[in-house]
Amino acid sequence: MTSSAFDHDRLTRIDDWMQSYIDHGRYPGATVLVTEGGSVVHRATSGYRDVEAQTPFTEDTITRIYSMTKPIASVVLMTFVEQGLFHLDTPVSEFIPEFADARALIPGAASVDQTEPCPVPTLVQLLTHTSGLTYGFNPGLLPELYVAEKIAFSGTGEGLASATKRIAALPLAFQPGAKWEYSHATDVIGRVIEVVAGKPLDQVFKEEVFAPLGMKDTFFQIPEDRLDRLASLYTAQDGNSFGLGLKGQDQMFLIDAPQTSAWRDVKTYSGGGGLLSTIDDYFQFTEMLRKGGAHNGARILSPATMRFMMRNFLPGDIASMGTKSFAEMPMDGIGFGLAGSVVIDPARCGMPGNVGDFSWGGIASTFFWIDPVADISCIFLTQLTPSSSYPSRPQLKALVHGAMS
Repeated sequence: MTSSAFDHDRLTRIDDWMQSYIDHGRYPGATVLVTEGGSVVHRATSGYRDVEAQTPFTEDTITRIYSMTKPIASVVLMTFVEQGLFHLDTPVSEFIPEFADARALIPGAASVDQTEPCPVPTLVQLLTHTSGLTYGFNPGLLPELYVAEKIAFSGTGEGLASATKRIAALPLAFQPGAKWEYSHATDVIGRVIEVVAGKPLDQVFKEEVFAPLGMKDTFFQIPEDRLDRLASLYTAQDGNSFGLGLKGQDQMFLIDAPQTSAWRDVKTYSGGGGLLSTIDDYFQFTEMLRKGGAHNGARILSPATMRFMMRNFLPGDIASMGTKSFAEMPMDGIGFGLAGSVVIDPARCGMPGNVGDFSWGGIASTFFWIDPVADISCIFLTQLTPSSSYPSRPQLKALVHGAMS
């Protein structure tokens, strides 16, 4: 279906652009969905979910959405906030006591034992990646320690409770609130959700979000009867599939195939990056966000809470307080809310759009955004790590805005 806000011929440029990525060996396959006011104005799918077997990438292909899990975890936590169970300034140690004696690296530390006492990170600092936690693929002393200590929250790991206790035993990269650094913070939020609910994270997600919204193809572990729809995962960098800032070289290396996939036997439910989903399933979630917390007859959050979550919680943009951290979006002109990035200056971030555009992506080059001004949304799914390999996200935003009347 087309809309008066879009030029149909210009929308088909998206198909040519996506096919070019596939023809050049940059992405194995991909699918895209563009909506206005909740109605589909364009969708396209091309390429392969398994290049070796030449299995077509279809609209019902199940993909690893990685950090697009984070907004779902944030929404679930906020359902508890709405119930008055706790407030956002609550120290995380109230749920995970191992965080009680928090210490942070001193500024300019030359070794990880150069620390000083610091306040315990709060829930809002975890949600906004200002807690002092980090990722192992970021540069710096603490990321190096994460790698040495095998802090990863991978699905095949030790379980969420154990992984959270181990990360709590390590120092923070900086005093909470002092900087923005992309991190395992939402994995810790996942453990907070488990503690509050008294249930495993996968069960809470299903009860609070997936079942009410009709998301039947979103889960932490691939069901065996849907294994044939799981896409293979590729990397553009042989031997370094999650490297910071790596650029692609029009080549792909297989790193996770369905029959041997790590997603067949999951032990750690990563609230920061563990989910699998399809484009139509994730659309149910983005529609709930776009419509102010309700969709498919189910109210997940109130409109006031959704507006609150999509505001910029930083004092400026990420660049003004960010370290040399990996991020799924540019840092200039981009702020951060409770579940993703928020555009505060489209010109500075270098992508067409409007103030208030809300978005996030995953390290396998997946991406979504919601534009509340134009009332449009877009979801793009593929399976290539790292997401810094190619500039597909700003290109796709330009294509969508270039098709608007």
